[in-house]
Amino acid sequence: MKTLIAAALFALPLPAFAQSATELFTPETVAASGDIRIIGVDGETSWLDGGYGKTRFDTDSANRGFRIEPQAVEGDLIWTPRFTWSLGGTVVATAQQGQDNAVDLSEAFLTYKPLLGGGTKLVARAGLFWPPVSLEHTGPEWRVRDTITPSAINSWIGDEVKVGGFEAQMTRSIGAGRLSATLAIFGLNDTAGTLIAFRGWALHDQKAVAFGLQPLPPLNPFFAIYTQAAKTRPVIELDNRPGFYGKLDWAPTAWLDLQAFHYDNRGNPEAVTPTLQWGWRTRFDNIGAVLSFGDWQVKAQGMAGRTLMGFPENGRLWVDTSFRSGYVMTTRNFVRGSVSLRAEAFGTTSIGSELGRDWSEKGWALTAAGRRDIGKNLSALVEVLHIDSSKEARSYIGVAPQQDQTLVQFALRLHL
Repeated sequence: MKTLIAAALFALPLPAFAQSATELFTPETVAASGDIRIIGVDGETSWLDGGYGKTRFDTDSANRGFRIEPQAVEGDLIWTPRFTWSLGGTVVATAQQGQDNAVDLSEAFLTYKPLLGGGTKLVARAGLFWPPVSLEHTGPEWRVRDTITPSAINSWIGDEVKVGGFEAQMTRSIGAGRLSATLAIFGLNDTAGTLIAFRGWALHDQKAVAFGLQPLPPLNPFFAIYTQAAKTRPVIELDNRPGFYGKLDWAPTAWLDLQAFHYDNRGNPEAVTPTLQWGWRTRFDNIGAVLSFGDWQVKAQGMAGRTLMGFPENGRLWVDTSFRSGYVMTTRNFVRGSVSLRAEAFGTTSIGSELGRDWSEKGWALTAAGRRDIGKNLSALVEVLHIDSSKEARSYIGVAPQQDQTLVQFALRLHL
């Protein structure tokens, strides 16, 4: 798989007139962004701190009441060089609260955009990136615009579904609309499914990085003692079996965009490293729609999939978990900001021989958010997020299966 990715990076052709378009280190190609917050939160221990909590933050163990404190959440250094008129790149170094390394690599890829003419566009990229699933994330730092916290669907894409490979997108104008088709071959995502099976869904903006690990909640004795590492590495190749995804995007008019996406990492569920990082066979389908009318926009997204891991036992693999989630978000845009409301539901069903139905879950969440742009480089956001979920496995650590949590955040985002 490393050979495949390297070949993809160097296979993109360079036009002969390229030299005059080169921009490497200029104010247009180097940028920085930061995110600081004041958070108020109650509820159970977060999955990032060794619990089953659904959000990024939680109360401390000594005081289970509502906690309020400032947080320095993230800083990004973004480099978007242009080598030729057609060939560019994106490299993002990220420092996140809770990240294993002080600074890590978020994305690194080359982009090729040749001039084809005739109403047809081709965009190809090769390297490390997130698949084009999210309707919420924008920009090279891959951040949501109108809220602070992405939906459960796109939170999971952010923390576990990052690939290394080659992607090509062809777009064709059709009357007043357009049709796009995307196809990719990838690797480095063999552990996708670990978090969705053991932790379940979560709503947060903690993002996977190239060399970091993501913590798992308390595991049952079979996995904790014999089988599974306490942390999962989202970016890793275990079986040298490339996966693929494909996407169709149809915008028949300027006010409607319809999308369909299929992902299959083709992982070997029996592959394992000496450090107990396992291969997972994970597949999912995602559909999305964006409806725009005047200053209003409605986004809807739904996902359903299945992930498998381990060896057969009593006719079933150790882990066999199906998952589904969906949301609808309405946004009212203003000259210098927006207000948004999002409602969503999520769930998993576990029927594996070692991860049974007590690891299934169901839940819902409501999010209300407002954004205000303060000048060219600064934005302020406020958000209230409430989550209610039920998971029988919580009882193993002395926590009630049903939990609810409220998170209030005020964020300042700087982009230079």
